[in-house]
Amino acid sequence: MSILSRQLEELNLLKHSLLPGEQLIPIPHTLERPDDWAALFGSYPESVDPSRLEEVAQTLSPAHLRVQMNGVDVWFDIRLDEGYEGGRPGPAGYTVSAKGETLARKDQGAWQAFVREKMEEVQDSEYPIFELVSAHLLPHLHAWYDSQAERRTTSSPSEDARPSARGHYHALFTSHHLVSPTKRRSLQQWSMSLSLTGFAKLGHPGVIYCEGKRAQVEEFVANVKAMQWLALRLRFVEPLLEEFKNARSAGGNEGARRQWVEVEKVGEVVEEMRRLGREKYVVEMGIGSARTNVGNTK
Repeated sequence: MSILSRQLEELNLLKHSLLPGEQLIPIPHTLERPDDWAALFGSYPESVDPSRLEEVAQTLSPAHLRVQMNGVDVWFDIRLDEGYEGGRPGPAGYTVSAKGETLARKDQGAWQAFVREKMEEVQDSEYPIFELVSAHLLPHLHAWYDSQAERRTTSSPSEDARPSARGHYHALFTSHHLVSPTKRRSLQQWSMSLSLTGFAKLGHPGVIYCEGKRAQVEEFVANVKAMQWLALRLRFVEPLLEEFKNARSAGGNEGARRQWVEVEKVGEVVEEMRRLGREKYVVEMGIGSARTNVGNTK
């Protein structure tokens, strides 16, 4: 297998391991003369002729890539040496730089130290870049982003001091997937015992939404967080605006509304979030689109 074939194989593995909201972007070396990496990325392996890769490699600049998450001002700049081939002894053959538009020098130094540490850990891997990004950099970036969000929340005025913080609340989670029968039963049981209404979107990705009294919603959120998940993120837990509570009340009696449902269609999730004025939380994750309706499939 040629060096270029090995590089494409590893980068293809990385591309297909990404979660919604994560991106692997080929960066052209010049705006005037973009190289063929973007084309190779888009067509490999189905439409790439292995016999022509040696010829392509003669004119192809070394790969320059960016790994990023939507809405996060930290990304990773990856450059491969021309002869990079994972799983071979010797120098790494690639560089990774942590960058950000507003990233402080101290934070950038901490990120770069983390990158160096993890590069050493994966140096004997058959696919070091794939393992570095998928097993270390992106999970750490998710955790860092969540910690920053929590810090902003705790540094804001106390919820108890806000008039709107009392009463009816709602919360939204997203996860890589939701298929476990145990988790599904737990969500249903908690919603009943806590008198919450809401839904769970099954499959990939998973979406969990609930609403009810503040204390019960917060207990539900804590229960969900305590379970083992892949890429679980709490999108919001906040007071439900009066206009949306009124819309609920107009729909029927209190008992009829106290229910938990499971859905499998993306359109049902988007429609509910649109009604609540929270459509952007699912659309920005790549779950449906602004034009999605309940007739759409998964």
